[in-house]
Amino acid sequence: MTAIRSITRTKIKAYLEVFIDNLVNSYRNRGIPRIPPSQYLSQTSTKGQLKPFHAAIFSPELLRINEFERGFSSGLGTTYEECARLIAADHHKEAHRSYELKDNVSLAAIHEINHQVSRFEQSAYIHEMKPSFEKMIYSVLQSQKLTDLVPRIAKVDLYILSHEGEHIFFEIKGSKPNKGQCLEVFERLLRFHLLSVNKQPSRTYYAMAYNPYGANRVDYKWSVAKQYTPFEDAVVIGHEFWEIVGGETAYAELLEIYQEVGYEKSKYMLDALAFGF
Repeated sequence: MTAIRSITRTKIKAYLEVFIDNLVNSYRNRGIPRIPPSQYLSQTSTKGQLKPFHAAIFSPELLRINEFERGFSSGLGTTYEECARLIAADHHKEAHRSYELKDNVSLAAIHEINHQVSRFEQSAYIHEMKPSFEKMIYSVLQSQKLTDLVPRIAKVDLYILSHEGEHIFFEIKGSKPNKGQCLEVFERLLRFHLLSVNKQPSRTYYAMAYNPYGANRVDYKWSVAKQYTPFEDAVVIGHEFWEIVGGETAYAELLEIYQEVGYEKSKYMLDALAFGF
């Protein structure tokens, strides 16, 4: 039995094709003039992005493709959320993107979230034993009072309600985050637990759509994420994430769809970007 139904496969393909078409259209008519080396050497860049040898040897068409590739890599991350939603809708009771959690919570609980994140950061920095994610969640929920209530809203990248009644919340982010991004996601996961206290049982995860180091969790080597997130308790990578979303073969099947779309659209992308067809 396949993880991705035929009709869902068709929806994913159509979504990815539109994604590619829109991105190509935003780059295809960009004018990239060939700049003489003498003129290029007189330019300045506050961000240190000048590449005189690239500019000298690359044709404008190749430079356009190079810019497209950078934009494509940045935009591709948004496709994971929609593909995950489409797949999850076939396997769970509900699946939503940008799901809104809102409730009235006490200032004491909000302060406790900040305290727990700061405590975790300090423990990680000095290489002490870090508190468990479960204990931190417990501390935050225990801090909730019936006084000093304020409204709070948080948007979840992907929300799944399983057929068993379990609420699962995902923040889907990059696989090589910096320290600030790790702590921000960490804080959001605790906030999800506080705002979903009436939706128990619940799970929250920092999800990485793929593992840049290999097929298995043990291959993952990005030390910042391992140090500044509750890595063992709340981070799912590659196959682990897609298995929760759609089952054992979901990841492999989804990659096949991406490959199929890439094969079918590759000539179109080259023609549109390099030759203006």
